[in-house]
This record gives sequence, C-alpha cells and structure tokens, in this order.
Amino acid sequence: MPGIDKLPIEETLEDSPQTRSLLGVFEEDATAISNYMNQLYQAMHRIYDAQNELSAATHLTSKLLKEYEKQRFPLGGDDEVMSSTLQQFSKVIDELSSCHAVLSTQLADAMMFPITQFKERDLKEILTLKEVFQIASNDHDAAINRYSRLSKKRENDKISFFKMGSENLSEQLEEFLTNIGTSVQNVRREMDSDVETMQQTIEDLEVASDPLYVPDPDPMKFPVNRNLTRKAGYLNARNKTGLVSSTWDRQFYFTQGGNLMSQARGDVAGGLAMDIDNCSVMAVDCEDRRYCFQITSFDGKKSSILQAESKKDHEEWICTINNISKQIYLSENPEEIAARVNQSALEAVTPSPSFQQRHESLRPAGQSWPPTARTSSSGSLGSESTSLAALSLDSLVAPDTPIQFDIISPVCEDQPGQAKASSQGNRRTNPFGESGGGTKSETEDSILHQLFIVRFLGSMEVKSDDNPDVVYETMRQILAARAIHNIFRMTESHLLVTCDCLKLIDPQTQVTRLTFPLPSVVLYATHQENKRLFGFVLRTSGGRSESNLSSVCYIFESNNEGEKICDSVGLAKQIALHAELDRRASEKQKEIERVKEKQQKELSKQKQIEKDLEEQSRLIAASSRPNQASSEGQFVVLSSSQSEESDLGEEGKKRESEA
Repeated sequence: MPGIDKLPIEETLEDSPQTRSLLGVFEEDATAISNYMNQLYQAMHRIYDAQNELSAATHLTSKLLKEYEKQRFPLGGDDEVMSSTLQQFSKVIDELSSCHAVLSTQLADAMMFPITQFKERDLKEILTLKEVFQIASNDHDAAINRYSRLSKKRENDKISFFKMGSENLSEQLEEFLTNIGTSVQNVRREMDSDVETMQQTIEDLEVASDPLYVPDPDPMKFPVNRNLTRKAGYLNARNKTGLVSSTWDRQFYFTQGGNLMSQARGDVAGGLAMDIDNCSVMAVDCEDRRYCFQITSFDGKKSSILQAESKKDHEEWICTINNISKQIYLSENPEEIAARVNQSALEAVTPSPSFQQRHESLRPAGQSWPPTARTSSSGSLGSESTSLAALSLDSLVAPDTPIQFDIISPVCEDQPGQAKASSQGNRRTNPFGESGGGTKSETEDSILHQLFIVRFLGSMEVKSDDNPDVVYETMRQILAARAIHNIFRMTESHLLVTCDCLKLIDPQTQVTRLTFPLPSVVLYATHQENKRLFGFVLRTSGGRSESNLSSVCYIFESNNEGEKICDSVGLAKQIALHAELDRRASEKQKEIERVKEKQQKELSKQKQIEKDLEEQSRLIAASSRPNQASSEGQFVVLSSSQSEESDLGEEGKKRESEA
C-alpha cells in the first residue's frame, strides 16, 4: 500500500470513523517521529558536548605547555631543547584546538540548530494540535450527550423564555446602546478638546522654555519685571570656608511673606534663610562670579551674598527683595503698589526732555539756553511719597559759581565742603580697615567696607540740597565747562564707603586725600542714562553764602558702577542710622541704670540715718531712767560735771545725726 502524503482535511467535516482512524495513523506517526527525534537530538547533543570538551581540553593542554617556561623546578636546569619542543608542540595543540573549536561551531550551526528548530516548531505544534483536538472532541461528545438527554417540554420552555427575554430586553438594549453611543461621542469630543489643550500647552511650554536654556535672554523679548513681590528660583550662595577662601552652594530660594527661604534639592520643605523686612539689597562685585547681590538685614548684623543665573534674574531678585523690604506685600494689591512706587522712583531720578537735550549737547551755546521749569522732582533720593514742586534748574546752581576740577588735599588748602583730616593728616590708610602699625583705623570697626575706582570730574557749590535735579544740573555744568576749557585730565582715586564716612584714597600711596563724614552726605544720585556718572551733595559749615551752612556737589566718573556706589552709600547710611539708634538706646539704658543706682544709694543712706536716729533715741531713753542699785546694794552717783558732759555728748550726736 503506497504511503499517504497528506491528510484530506475536507473529510473532517463528516467526522467519520475512517477519518478518525486515518487521523490516528497520522498521530501515531507524529508520536513515533517525535520519539525518534528526541533520541537523535540527545545523541547529537552528546557529540556536540564531546566536541566542546575536546576543544576545551586541547586549549588547556596548549596553555599548560606554554607555561612550562615559567615553571621553576628546584633540580631542573635551563633545558632549551625541552622548552622549544614544548613550544612547538603547544603550537600544534593550538591548531588542533582551533580546528576543534571551528568543528564545534559547524556542528552547532549545521546539526544542532536544524534539529532543534524542527523539534520546537513542527513536532511540538503537531503534538499540541493533537492534544487540543482530543480535548475539543471530548467536550463535543459531552455536549451531545447532555443535549440528547433534554426533553421536548424543557426545550420549548427554554425557547419561550428566550423569546420573552429578547422582547423585554430589546427596548432597554436599544436605549442602552443609544446612551452608550452618546457617551462615547461626548468622551471623544472631550478627548479632542483635551488633545488641543495639551498641544497648546506643549507649544506654550516650548516657547517658555526657550529662555531657560539661554544664559542672558534678550531684554526686548523678555523684559525685566520690577514689580514682583514674590519670586522663586535657583541661586548660588557663598559660604566662607576661611579667611579668603569660599565655596558656592546651589540651592532653591523663594520668598514667603517677609522671609527669604532656602531649600536643598533633596529636602522636603524649605528653611528660613533671612528676614528681609526693612533689609537692604545691592549688587556687588565678586572676584570670580558675576550677577551677584548682597542682602543685609535691618540691623546690619547678618548679610548674604547670592548669585543669580542671568542678568534678568539678577535685576528681578534685587527689585523683588527691595519691594518686600518696603513691606508692600502686606497691602491688598502689592503688584499695583509696587508698580506705582517704582514709577515714582523712576520719575524722581529721570531728567526732563529739556534737561536731556541740554546734557547731550555739551557746547558753549548750552549755557545761554533759557532755564526750563521742572514739574517732577523728589525731595530726596529714594522717597516715594514726596510732593512734587515746580523748580527752576538755574535756581539750583548759580551760573557764576566757580568749579573746582582737581582734588586739593585738605592739608594744603581748606576748601568749602571738604572735611579736615585733623587727626590723620597724610597718614597712609589701609582701605580695608586693617591697621599696619598697631594703631587702630577709625573705620576698623565699621561693618561696611566697599572700595570703588572713581575719577574726580569736579565740584561746585549749590543752592539746594533737597532735590536730585541739583546733581543732574551740576553734572551738566561741569561736563560743559570741561568741554569749553578742553580739560580732559581726571584724578583717579579709590572711594572707600564705610558706615562713618566716604574717603578718597590715593591708589599709589594709600594716603587719604579727602574725607566726607557720612552724616553730611545729604543727597546722592547717578545719571539716569549714563551709569558711569554719579555725584553727591555734602552739607558743610561756611562757604560762599552768608548763612552758616553751605552745600557742595561732587561729581565723579566710575567704571559703570554709579548705581552700585549709590546703593553702597544708602546701605552705609542705613547701617549708621541703626547703629545710632542702638547707641541712643544703650545710652538711655545706662542713664536709667545710673538713676536707679543713685536712688538706691539715697535709699540706703536714708536707712542708715533712720538706724542712727533709732540708736540715739535708745541711748537717750536709757540715760533718762532712774539710777538703780547695784548688786552690792550701793548707788552710782554721777557728779554734775559728768552729767553735763554726757548731756553735751548726746546733744552733739543728735545734731550730727540730724545733719
């Protein structure tokens, strides 16, 4: 009987005994070939394992033969013949090991891999189908048997129940499907709107994330917001590790009310870094960092130097802390009030258009222009609520006022507005407050020591010292006079700002040229457009005017640090004010203690007087008693002279006690 190539699968629909018998033959054949393939696989696997073992053994033998030269035998000598022979033999063994390795790879690819694929793919699938068919056949037979045992009445009942359920559920099912369809459509619409919102959010985030990766974003596209009362972000904080060494730690800082909080990256909550109510903030220069600013507490006892990541963040942090220090955050609309305060401060230091035109043109004809009335001026720098008054610029500085273009040491000539260095003379001064020869400098105990490089432009006496326009007009006249007289030489000095005074120090000899007491500096401002120019007004005694007090305005040029110098002067005045208040409070406390001590002394003296009076009264009472007999029965009789002396002595003691 010829072999059957394949099973006629179309005959399986009849499910005849012949088909099942033929299927059994195929299943028996599949089982037989599966058993045979398992045995063949095991035999081939033994060959493959033996080949791998032979390859590993030859490789180990070659390795041991090569290590013969490295062995040191106590009785062995240098046998070069043996070494060379073993080396050649190891090469042959290496070649055999390589051949065995190649043969092992070929056996794995050509023998083991095909038979493994045949076992896992074909035979395993056939055997799995056999088991599945057997299970399905048994389930079918069991179902037929159960169906055959059903009665006709029960079948009719099932059909009637099915019809009843179908009729009852048809309406509810349609309503349910309608509701489901409506809900699905609503969900799809919500998902579409959420997708659109998410896409818009992603686009906004992409646009907002652009400046995050730019060190200094364009100020035209991303302007500085100076009206903030809350801010958060990463800053670098400087921590001193020695006298001159320091480290910078990057932490997350945020403002909360009137406090500046800091939080490390791994912390759960932030901690208090500094109380910034009534504090002072200013930009500072660091040796190895930029965009640094310093925050000093209201009492000047605590200060921190922080570094922002960009110029925009640097200015926003300074403005935010400045707004918080003024306690604007306590109002109902803090941002609106901050905007109004900043606008008032901006108008207070911004020249009018006429003044700007006069300042831009430094020509001789500039002095002949008619005076321009100003309608926006501030009573003092930094005040927000000062009433505005109309004031003529020429009434601030007289046109015929002489201008001093060079610094004259107070030792050589006593000029108005220059403080006399009576105690120091031309003594060499250390700008950092450290005395070189054991003598303490007058600014050694000062909290603030900041040094700036400045160039003296000129000074002149002014009529008013309560308006920033005085400084602007003095700048204009001094620059115009320098242009007229072709004066280009400027004296460079170091300006030392302390809590007691301002000092101009010679950078070569460290000799103090001029000293300006800080209480006498009543006004200071920088030019709104040119940050290199700044000036201050000094109120002194004497001068060209007939009154006892006169005001002199000094104008300087710096390395684009005018605002920093003005901030330093303001900080120094604040620290000096707090120190003066502390000193007065301490003196008042000492006075109270002195009064208490005086009262205590008077009270003790009064008690001593009362005690003496009681003693005198006791003695008088004792002397006035009748003479008593002694133990021996005798009487003590006093003579008249003794009684008079005792009376005189008691009266004298009484007068002394009363005195």
